[in-house]
Amino acid sequence: MPYIKTRDGTDLYVKDWGEGRPVVLIHGWPLSSDSWDAQALALADAGFRAIAYDRRGFGRSGQPFSGYDYNTLSDDLADVLDATGAQDATLIGFSMGGGEVARYMSRHDGRGVIGAGLISSVVPYMPQAEDNPHGAPVEQLTEIVESIKQDRYGFFATFFKQFFGMGFISSPVSNEVLAWAQQTANMAGLKPILACAESFSFTDFRPDLGAFRVPTLIVHGTADKTVPIDATARVAAKAIRQSQLVEYDGAPHALTITERDRFTRDLLTFLGHKPTIEEANTFEEEIQREQLLNPQLAPIIP
Repeated sequence: MPYIKTRDGTDLYVKDWGEGRPVVLIHGWPLSSDSWDAQALALADAGFRAIAYDRRGFGRSGQPFSGYDYNTLSDDLADVLDATGAQDATLIGFSMGGGEVARYMSRHDGRGVIGAGLISSVVPYMPQAEDNPHGAPVEQLTEIVESIKQDRYGFFATFFKQFFGMGFISSPVSNEVLAWAQQTANMAGLKPILACAESFSFTDFRPDLGAFRVPTLIVHGTADKTVPIDATARVAAKAIRQSQLVEYDGAPHALTITERDRFTRDLLTFLGHKPTIEEANTFEEEIQREQLLNPQLAPIIP
């Protein structure tokens, strides 16, 4: 079942790996479900069912002219859950994908969901304002759209260096990873790129936070220059009652890739998976399974 059809007839490309309790992975802008492959493989190997899909307009999914508001995007998520029969699912959203998680929890009342994750997420509100002083300046967010209109390829060449935290000296990812990200972004349609940039930049998810009534993992890098932690993760953690905030000191926005092993371990721990000694060795940590568990995290299922 590589594709499912949404309620408005849009084809969404879906990966469905493994068997067990479902974990639905929602990718960030402007990438695809491939950005979750490392975690999806680890989840499937650990006995979970990993479901990841390309957002409409991106990757291998259809590119309709409309439907890039979060109400429609959360309906797409609902259609993926229905089509795959995923029940007792955990929703994990990266960056823009955190918005789909938040809007699904409110618009669809968290139907079929037992856990959630906001990873480097835009939730609850990005723009700087009197009641959101740590947000990004509105002019900066608006400039993103204008820069893409002028030269999307040149914009992404610069954008992904910040995305991955690349500097003059430090280079946490290879040039090949950088090239893959640019190539993936360039597969998306211009209309989806622009419309989604508007949506994640200016949608206010603060009214959605009360709908989180399940254990919620929040992970964010303190050096995230793409999505400021003070306006997002730290605010969300205070507002979501059953949340656990884990800050990665010095990590950039794309921590699912730059901090892959640590994040994958933390995600599995949150899901209640206790690594075997053999699995610990694959992480180059020759310690007992109890020592591998991050004390900041508590599994959603014992």
